[in-house]
Amino acid sequence: MKRGLIQVYTGDGKGKTTAAMGLALRAAGQGLRVRIFQFLKGGSPVSGEFLGVERCNLPMGWKRFDDQIPPMFSKGDVDEAELGRRLRRALEEVREVMRAGQADVIILDEINVALGQKWLDVGDALSFLAEKPAEVELILTGRGAPPELQEHADLVTEMREIKHPFQAGIGARKGIEF
Repeated sequence: MKRGLIQVYTGDGKGKTTAAMGLALRAAGQGLRVRIFQFLKGGSPVSGEFLGVERCNLPMGWKRFDDQIPPMFSKGDVDEAELGRRLRRALEEVREVMRAGQADVIILDEINVALGQKWLDVGDALSFLAEKPAEVELILTGRGAPPELQEHADLVTEMREIKHPFQAGIGARKGIEF
């Protein structure tokens, strides 16, 4: 890819990860090397997107940081300082993949939540973005993307909830919401 951009998918509406996975599918279909990193998914069920990629044998690298259990998925108290250390280590792992030229498209799923909740410092994220090689496309998903991150991005899409089945008491459905 000649020119990679920085994309941010944020907002309270449904579809941020789904949009990123659609882009990943498109990129892999065109022969681009895709790496997906899922932040803050420890403690939640394995996603249908991951299972779909695995079943279809698509050429995508996938890493879920299972040691990152945020308060919303925890059954007890969460040591937020330790969570921050784990997030910084994960971002360093992504940085190494990026520096080594192992991917054309890198998705940092739910990293915006870590930034918005201040479990990960926005300065660390901006430093990471500044190191992005010109040919790498970065996609950052999750609610609460800080304004500084949005300013640095080339594309920002906000998913806005207008109506959601949760409001009618309909829970998350396997294969649709996860």
